[in-house]
Amino acid sequence: MIDNRATALGPQQAWDLLQKDPRAVLIDIRSTMEYLFVGHPKGSIHIAWIDEPDWTVNPHFVTDVRKVMLGGATAHGDIGSAPVILICRSGKRSIDAARALLDAGFGAVSYVSEGFEGDLDEDHHRGTLGGWRFRGLPWEQC
Repeated sequence: MIDNRATALGPQQAWDLLQKDPRAVLIDIRSTMEYLFVGHPKGSIHIAWIDEPDWTVNPHFVTDVRKVMLGGATAHGDIGSAPVILICRSGKRSIDAARALLDAGFGAVSYVSEGFEGDLDEDHHRGTLGGWRFRGLPWEQC
């Protein structure tokens, strides 16, 4: 179920928002191994939503995002919230993570609908149908 309070952005839309608004932060919520070895968007901050070894939801996720977002402040009166953009592998985990942030009071939460690698193609490969990397946006690998 998609949370209609979170804004779905295509990869290019997310990149454009990051370029336009210096307050915007891109948070890669994939596992540590995905972030390090598959690659990640340049300039992204890694805060895993679900991670190895137990593959359970990170109980500190919201707190960790708050720490990144100006020391825990999510809004200041009329200024509004700094945009948080979430990215995962295909866009699906980001919906749950966005819901957690919105429920915690974050106001401007978006997610990259195609994720970093996109959906599976007919051969069960990622990276051929969409995603941040497929769209040619800046990324790096360890």
